Order: sequence, then C-alpha cells, then structure tokens
Amino acid sequence: MSKNILVTGVSQGLGLAIARAVLDEGWTVSGVSRRLSGDYAALQEKHGSRARFHAFDLSRTDDVKAELVDKFLPFESPLHGYVNNAAMAYDDIVTNLDAARLRAMYEVNVFAPMLITKYAIRHMLFTRTAGAIVHISSISVHTGYKGLAMYASTKGALEAFSKNTAREWGERGLRSNCLVAGFMETAMSGKLSEEQRQRIYNRTALKRVTALESVAETVIFLLGDGAASITGQNIFVDSGTI
Repeated sequence: MSKNILVTGVSQGLGLAIARAVLDEGWTVSGVSRRLSGDYAALQEKHGSRARFHAFDLSRTDDVKAELVDKFLPFESPLHGYVNNAAMAYDDIVTNLDAARLRAMYEVNVFAPMLITKYAIRHMLFTRTAGAIVHISSISVHTGYKGLAMYASTKGALEAFSKNTAREWGERGLRSNCLVAGFMETAMSGKLSEEQRQRIYNRTALKRVTALESVAETVIFLLGDGAASITGQNIFVDSGTI
C-alpha cells in the first residue's frame, strides 16, 4: 500500500536521506524545510507529485496550524506517518548557558514537533489511519558528550513524549517510536575537527561514523507494516556507542 509520510528537515543531511528512502519505497513524501534545496528539487524532478514540499520555519510555533497543517496536510489525503527529523543545535558548556538560545532550540526541537504530533494524530484519527510517528533522537541523551547537555535535553524530552504518546494512542492503532541516532556526517556536526570526530568514533564498537542510509532505512522499517507491533521504543542506530 502506498503511504504518505510527513518528514521535516528535508533540505539536506538525514532528512534528505529519509525523503529519498521514502520515495524509493514507492511512497509519497510530504517534505518540510525552511527552504527548497537543490537536492530536494532534484527529487521532485525525478519523482514528480510523490515529492511534495512546503517551506516553513519550525521556530514559528504559533503558526504551525495555520501555515503548515491547514495549508499542507488536507484531510482529503490520509497521513500514514510523521518523521520528526528537523532540529537545531545549541552546543556549549552548562556554565555558559544562554536562556534565549535555549528557548530558541526548544521551539524547533521540542515545541514544534509536539504540536505537529498533535495535528498528525488528529489527522490520522479523522481518516481512520493506523499511522506511525518516528522522532529522531540522539545518542547524546544516553551517553554524555561535553558541550551537548542542552541539546541532549531536547532529545530526552522527545523520548519521554514519544513513549507516553504511544501509551495514550496505541488502542487506536497509532504507534510512536524514537530512533536514537549515533554520530553522523551532517551539517550540524560539520564544525567538529577531525580529532574530535575520531574521539567520537573510538567510543563506538564499530569504530566508525553512523551511516545516514542505515538510519534512513531503519526509519522506513518503523513506518512500515513489519513494525506493526513496535511502539513506545527507543531504537538505537549508533554504530554500537553504548
């Protein structure tokens, strides 16, 4: 069966890899990012109407319903899955914590996905769709990294939110899981030095970076019928970090 999957942060990196994997599965991706990137435009050229796109800045949480949900997710088209991938990083040691930057990160990483989850569930209930939600979390929640306390706290909040969402809506056939991703080569991690990267790799069992494709394919599994009995879980794709 063809599925319609909402994916945030599709302009590059993991979000783009997930969008590509959704399309390769023969499904439709409803992609959201602040801007249309050349890479996503190439997917649109290749896949046509199955690669939908809507430009929206997730920091605008007050506009989620009017500017994202109402304009991009009509009830006429069932929504089968929501992948919360978009995130921003605010990295610093705790003694340098800046409240304004912390609030800005929580708007994108926590408040926006919670609101989108609210409307995604309503959409699935209205169309009687047994949908699936996948939040992209981070290994930093489970093993400490210097400078990532604030960022990890946003992902930890999502893990708690996901588990309770799964309990709350499981009887209606809705599933919610977190994919706990290890260190990946993305724009967010691009500012790290080679020495810093190597130290991170050395903490893993496989001694290498977590592949974007491995994370994306696991997301596809969690969205699919083969994962029909998996909900409320944290699925680790981290090259064996813990």
